[in-house]
Amino acid sequence: MIGALEALRRVDGARPWVADTLVVLVVYVVFCVRDLGGISAHHPGVLDERVAALHPPTLLLIQLALVVPLWWWRRAPAAVFYVVTAVFAAHFSFGILLQADNAVLVALFSVVLHERPARLVWVAVTLVTVVSLATWRAALLISFWDALSVLVTSTVAAAALGLALRIRRAQLVALHDRAARLAVERDQRSRLAAATERERVARELHDIVGHSLSVIITLADGGAYAIDRSPEKGKEAHLLIGDTGRRALAELRRALAVLREDVDPPDLSPQPRIADIEALCERFRVAGPTVTYRPSGRPDRLDLGVQLAAYRIVQEALTNALKHAGPHTDVVLTLEADACDLRIVVRNTVPVGPAKATGDAGHGLAGMAERAALYGGSVTAGPAPDGGWAVHALLKGSHS
Repeated sequence: MIGALEALRRVDGARPWVADTLVVLVVYVVFCVRDLGGISAHHPGVLDERVAALHPPTLLLIQLALVVPLWWWRRAPAAVFYVVTAVFAAHFSFGILLQADNAVLVALFSVVLHERPARLVWVAVTLVTVVSLATWRAALLISFWDALSVLVTSTVAAAALGLALRIRRAQLVALHDRAARLAVERDQRSRLAAATERERVARELHDIVGHSLSVIITLADGGAYAIDRSPEKGKEAHLLIGDTGRRALAELRRALAVLREDVDPPDLSPQPRIADIEALCERFRVAGPTVTYRPSGRPDRLDLGVQLAAYRIVQEALTNALKHAGPHTDVVLTLEADACDLRIVVRNTVPVGPAKATGDAGHGLAGMAERAALYGGSVTAGPAPDGGWAVHALLKGSHS
């Protein structure tokens, strides 16, 4: 049954005139043939006698005037309704009642289903006028209340059927629109999630690669300088370069694993924490800078996400100090943890060049600010009072 309805819907969409012609033929066969066959003579009365007295050409002309306009029932529903009701009112005022008058109900159904709501007011006015006229005329044969009941019931049924189908169509359109909006919102959420993930991966790559390359470059320069004068220090520098490169490669693979579809078993090694900051400082000390680490409170009891953000912020700040102030700078790193907040201060004592006096415009400071913002904090960076450079970060997080 559903397949047959779908087939009819496809045919109607491709050739709508077929369905319109079928409606006209069905209405004519069901209602008009009975009048032409003289069936009205079996129902004696004033109206039926007048039907019987009509010449066949005249009867056929009235029937066609009632039925043929229905061919435009979807393209011009209001015009069809007014034409059919006018023909009905004209012949019914002379006491002629035909089976073809049911075309008025078809036209009423069509206009309620297809016409704009603003025009239905005039349709209602016309319908009340015609029903009143028909009730007064039919009262010559039956009681007024019986005539009113029959006419009102039939017109209300036709209008209710058209209204029900109209509401159903509106619901289907609303459902299609909602489905389309949900699809768009789903795509937008997917794109937003992908963009967020790309930003996260880019931030991780910047922290990993930027830190490691800065250390490697400094060690390579120092090793090349010391290889002739102190071969042992040159060898040590090259061993540290290999160790730093391998560590960076492991972290890089872990960061890139989320972008691969056919990933290997995930690396379950823990993310860096505040406890790993001492080892981070040691690697920077090997590269040349003097790094003084001063923790206070219990930062190791903070939420693991806060600890990772703190580690990356410290890593980026130390990398910037090494990159811009050189291997001979003195860096003081302070971590203060209380019940709710974690404060980070990274200060180097070597003056910063004028190009960086207003802050780093690259991704480093932006990445630190984004990490801090995830935990309700902030990052500021600028010249220190002693002429160096200072980074202040505030993170808010609960203790684990």
